[in-house]
Amino acid sequence: MRLRAVLPPLPDELLDALEDLGIKTDADLLFSDDAVDLWRKLPDDSITLQEVVDLMTRVAAQQAAPMMRGDVLLQEETERCKKRASDALYSGVQALDELVGGFGQYRVLEISGDRCSGKTALALQIVLRYLSGCANSSAVWIDTTGDFSADRVHQIMRDDGSLEALERLQVSLAFELEAVQGVLESAQYSLNLEPKANIRCIVIDSITPLFRPLLSVVSSQGHSLMTTFMRRLREFAEMYSLTILIINSTSKASPRNPDSVFAFTNRKPALGPSFTFLTDATLWLSRIERPSQDSDTLHVAEVLRSRRAQSHRWCPFRILDGVLIPFR
Repeated sequence: MRLRAVLPPLPDELLDALEDLGIKTDADLLFSDDAVDLWRKLPDDSITLQEVVDLMTRVAAQQAAPMMRGDVLLQEETERCKKRASDALYSGVQALDELVGGFGQYRVLEISGDRCSGKTALALQIVLRYLSGCANSSAVWIDTTGDFSADRVHQIMRDDGSLEALERLQVSLAFELEAVQGVLESAQYSLNLEPKANIRCIVIDSITPLFRPLLSVVSSQGHSLMTTFMRRLREFAEMYSLTILIINSTSKASPRNPDSVFAFTNRKPALGPSFTFLTDATLWLSRIERPSQDSDTLHVAEVLRSRRAQSHRWCPFRILDGVLIPFR
């Protein structure tokens, strides 16, 4: 910093005298000479020794980093960890939560699986449980297919007795990538404008129709758009401590999916192999039983890949009337 920018401003005569000595910046003043030597070099009666000491002290204070006490930083970090633990997201099915160590620790989690495997039901249950358990919290659900059912959500929350939580679920229709980016920008604006907006979860259901039409074996533009979007999504999640659930559909795996522990898995997550490495984990859901009463179905959740949890682990669960329940 130049000494002429010091506030309150120094007398012009003193600044001119210092510049004659080659002292123009704060670094020149603080590291060229000690106070006594500098005072002796200045013109007689231009400044007292105490004024030189006071000047150097004032400049050093303006340029120094603010003091931070270690015990205060430790307390703030402890409180932050406690808050993150209380904000953890769970499905309510213990085996499924243990499979991934709770859904809140992942920044961007991909949930994939074939039709009727329970992808949307799982994401919805995670979000609704969080909104019901954390007062003043909110979540954003981005619907890219128009399949979001408000009646279904209302029925689940009515049975649970937590209709008030629905007021904090923001549902947006976005059929194109630009519209999704607009929703995310609005969420970011809300978080910047009101840090206590308490948005802790964002769901994109589904990401497949946003990028599948753009991907081509003869052009890299679609892959570039997808990679850029996912990287920004992860940066967004890390910046605001968000959990982002990405629902992805499937494509054919011939003769089977090598990442699955089950030989009958002949599908794989859509959008190509590169997309798998753009998220923190991939959870694969399968429906393996079709009983006579479709209200109760058996499903399997499997971790295909994870940065933080053990891969190739699985657990069964059931879905009854759209609600995930433990397998018994």
